[in-house]
Amino acid sequence: MSPKLGGQVHANNSRELRAQANVYRSFNYVGSKETLAYLFNDFSNSFHINNFRERFIWDVVKIDFGISAIVNLFTGAWDVINDTVIATLVDNTRTRLGKFRPYLVGFQIPLTLIGLLFWFIPYFFPNTGATFVPKLIFYFAFNVITETAGTFTSVAKSGYMSTITPNPNERIRLITLAELLTGWMGEDMPGYIMCFLYDMVTTGKLNVPLRSIFAGMGTSTALISCAFTLWFFLISRERVPQSIERPSVKEGLRAIFTNYPVLLMCLSDFLGGFGVGSDERNYWIDVHGGKSMINTILALVSGISGPVGSISYAFVAPVRKRFSSRAIWAGSDMYGDMVLLGFFLFGMHNKNYLKLKPMLVAYGFREFFSKLLFGVNKVINTDLWNEAMDYCEWKHGYRMEATTGVARGLVLKLQGVAMGTVRTLIMKKIGYVQGLKIGTQDDRTKFWLFALCTVVPLVTSALGIIPKFMWPINKKTRETMYYELAERRKQRVEDYLETVSDGDDGGSPDPVTAQ
Repeated sequence: MSPKLGGQVHANNSRELRAQANVYRSFNYVGSKETLAYLFNDFSNSFHINNFRERFIWDVVKIDFGISAIVNLFTGAWDVINDTVIATLVDNTRTRLGKFRPYLVGFQIPLTLIGLLFWFIPYFFPNTGATFVPKLIFYFAFNVITETAGTFTSVAKSGYMSTITPNPNERIRLITLAELLTGWMGEDMPGYIMCFLYDMVTTGKLNVPLRSIFAGMGTSTALISCAFTLWFFLISRERVPQSIERPSVKEGLRAIFTNYPVLLMCLSDFLGGFGVGSDERNYWIDVHGGKSMINTILALVSGISGPVGSISYAFVAPVRKRFSSRAIWAGSDMYGDMVLLGFFLFGMHNKNYLKLKPMLVAYGFREFFSKLLFGVNKVINTDLWNEAMDYCEWKHGYRMEATTGVARGLVLKLQGVAMGTVRTLIMKKIGYVQGLKIGTQDDRTKFWLFALCTVVPLVTSALGIIPKFMWPINKKTRETMYYELAERRKQRVEDYLETVSDGDDGGSPDPVTAQ
């Protein structure tokens, strides 16, 4: 780099760094273009048909339940092993692109292209049985490869989203905007379209192979999602300064066990992770015959209740002002459980769960009451993790987003190795027959499909609420934490600027725009 260009970079860095000191004076860092990209990135997170992957494996690829359970067991164990290694690598990354962006930008396109192969498995192995060995080998290898590569992006992304602005108020604004607007942008549209096409094919009204529907929808949504996500990663920046020194693995592990908020979130996830259930789509498809009219009505009901969910975002500010994070976190959990329990009890009355019209009405009421706290749930659940990351920096002087993020996920993955296998085998236990004509499962199986998307996960995950009552960051602690963080970051800025003015940055990336 030329001295002139290098001087300009340091000047730009200096202006950025000096602005860090004003972070808690309502200074906003994210401009309109980056905000728009943030919205499209959030939109892309739900713009897919991944909720149909299970049906794809069952009805089109046809992988035996038992073998699928074994594959889940192995990939889950491998996931646990590689997560820790990859998280340590990410947390020790220091480049001019930043700590997280090299992985987010570099892996996005290759990982998307590899992921597209999933939807073409029926073309690679057409008309093969559920135990066809070459297909099973491909399925196994695909899961291992995509899981490993995907860990880099998932670990990096979870940390990246907490660093794009050091202003917690701006962070709340971005989360609220994204959750409020992306639903209206049509993020759920692929799911509705897929429901319609799936029913049209399975009822014989559309003479197109089901594998073609999955390949077309899976490929198109993945490419669109990739484009929006990559755009965001290219134009956004990491603005929360990282320590120049790379924290050791020992420090990272210590931060995990001494970061009380992270421990509580891990414990809540762990206790809640014993929940056993099945996708609600299986209930509507296999109990009510998979009629296209049903999915059209469900989409309309969700659309009608959508404005209620949008209005609920207006409750975020007053609720956060009136109640602590602890009360909101635990209270919203209990409220959601009560709404779901009411839906189950109505379904059990006179075996309404077998009757289409009553259940559609009940679904409408459930959606309405659920959406009343939709905005609050979305914002608080996202921001609590960011708050926990700031707590780590406050207590230990450095941020370990990747390692602590993996620690949280590790709890679920260790548990998921067993529970994922259990969930797969439960389908066989309840008498679910693969490849059977839609709507013709026996009555016992239909009951369990309803129970598995309502009361069973509610009861089996109930203990997850207990740690939520123990959240340690109250209003006073939060104010103290952010005040002291601002002072420390200001001092870090001054120390760095003094180093730059002396003409020696030690060859190290600066704490902000190196990101």
